[in-house]
Amino acid sequence: MEWCISEEFVPLMLVVSGPEKYKLVASLVHAAEMLTVGWPIDDGDEYLMAIRACRAALHGEIPADDARAALIRAADEAGISVITAVH
Repeated sequence: MEWCISEEFVPLMLVVSGPEKYKLVASLVHAAEMLTVGWPIDDGDEYLMAIRACRAALHGEIPADDARAALIRAADEAGISVITAVH
């Protein structure tokens, strides 16, 4: 299996509870890790769509931006604030 690790993923910061309040998500791999390890909800519609989107982007089936957008929607659903930079 060939993984598509894209540099097209624009980094973002998630504001979460716990000792490390700010979590940098700098790649598709980081996005997938955030969703699968310690995400506050695991049954929301946006969460499930974000999991699928990250998987598809890692396999090169959809653009990294689509997976990033899905992560942002899942964060909103979970009540997690997102900090993005404008280029």
